[in-house]
Amino acid sequence: MVTPASTNAGPPSGDFVLALDCPDRPGIVHAVTGFLVRHGGNIVESQQFGDRLNGRFFMRIDFAMTAPPKDRPSVEQLREEFAGTAADFEMTFELWDAVTPYRTLIMVSKHLHCLNDLLFRHSTGSLHVDIPVVVSNHRDAEPLVRSHGLEFRHIPVTAATKDDAEAELMALHEELGIHLVVLARYMQVLSDDVCRRLSGQAINIHHSFLPSFKGAKPYHQAFDRGVKLIGATAHYVTADLDEGPIIEQDVIRVDHNHDQAQLVAAGRDVEAAVLSRAVRWHSESRVRLDGHRTVVFR
Repeated sequence: MVTPASTNAGPPSGDFVLALDCPDRPGIVHAVTGFLVRHGGNIVESQQFGDRLNGRFFMRIDFAMTAPPKDRPSVEQLREEFAGTAADFEMTFELWDAVTPYRTLIMVSKHLHCLNDLLFRHSTGSLHVDIPVVVSNHRDAEPLVRSHGLEFRHIPVTAATKDDAEAELMALHEELGIHLVVLARYMQVLSDDVCRRLSGQAINIHHSFLPSFKGAKPYHQAFDRGVKLIGATAHYVTADLDEGPIIEQDVIRVDHNHDQAQLVAAGRDVEAAVLSRAVRWHSESRVRLDGHRTVVFR
């Protein structure tokens, strides 16, 4: 997997992030903080969690180097030197220069509310991502994408062309060094092979109701049943449709005063908010996979 650290070509900023998980045992925190002390790192933010159910430990540390810029180690040097500690504790870890954004490919179909929210947040700097391209199986999003000065790529999908479309998508993913794929209401089901290749690197958003309404026009179905809560779920993409590890969820209350159009608008608002939070947390490496669940260091 390509990490943000590997694309950082400039001098180190002095602010780094280390995120890790490993089997839980005594000495992990001592080993990690000892490594930072030896390399002149000052901890700015530290969060940790021990999952007693499966005996796994999770940690995220934001640290700053105290040495002058000319004496600071590069992210590659830090990763190489931390590898020994990681091996001792069987760690899976990421370590990168905190100013390097995730290269993010967004996919969308015809519903543009989530895309519009992500592009606005990106334009204001509130999302730590770089968006080299937006991909769609329709052209509805092209004017919006172009208005933000971003590249738009139309990759149509039919039953006959699905394999070729996915091959083009993954070639683009590889060519651009993508770290994260966001399905911002992309209404095509990805193949099992693509889901496996993007494991832990692709986020999807969908509505979530109590009860759940599937098929066409879910908000209209919800209106007909008189629901009192509507919501949304952001999760990692897996081959099991809409059943990947959940990153974020939210709900809002509705009542008899909401007509169908108002219900749809409320649903779009919560979908956009939930997806943007999930993308932000992932791009700041605040999310760690814990089996079928996630640990989110907010």
